[in-house]
Amino acid sequence: MSKNFTKKTSSDKEDSPLPVGVRNCMTPGGYAALQEELRWLLHDERPKIVEIVSWAAGNGDRSENGDYIYNKKRLREIDRRVRYLTKRVENGEIVDPKNQQGLEQVFFGATVSYIREDGSELTVTLVGVDEADFSKGKINWLSPVGKALLKARVDDSVVVRTDAGTETIEVTEILYLLNP
Repeated sequence: MSKNFTKKTSSDKEDSPLPVGVRNCMTPGGYAALQEELRWLLHDERPKIVEIVSWAAGNGDRSENGDYIYNKKRLREIDRRVRYLTKRVENGEIVDPKNQQGLEQVFFGATVSYIREDGSELTVTLVGVDEADFSKGKINWLSPVGKALLKARVDDSVVVRTDAGTETIEVTEILYLLNP
C-alpha cells in the first residue's frame, strides 16, 4: 500500500504546533538551544546512524537484521526531529528580556513571583513553548498560568483557569532578567 494512504497517528508534542495566529516567541537562550540540538543531530548523530545502517544493510537479509531495523527506525526519528526543529528555528521570534527593562506589566520573558490561594509562593519565568521546564522555574507563556499572568501588574490578583478548576493568584514581583 502506498504511504500516501496510510494514516499518521502520533501523540508527539512535535505534531502539535502552536495555535493558529500565535507567534513562536523564544528567548535567546531557547533559540540557541534549538539551534545546537539541530546542529548536533545533523552533524554528529545522524552521520553515525547512517554509517551503522549502511554497514547493517551490507550484512545480508534485512528482515531479520536487528541492527538494520533498529537504526533505520532511529534514522526516521532523527529526520522527524530535524524537520520539527528546522520549522521552529525558521519561525522563531527572539524576544530578549534585556530589551524589556522598566516594564511594569508581565509580558513574555518576565520572571514573576506570585502567591497561590494556599499561601505558597512561586517564582516562574515565562518562556517559549520549546524551552519550558517547570523544574527550573520556566513555564510556557501559553500555559494557563502564563496566560493568566500576561499584562498583570504587581499586587494584581488574576484567575487561573485549568481543567482542575479555577484559582486566584496574586502577583508580588515582576522582573526582566538578562538570562532567563
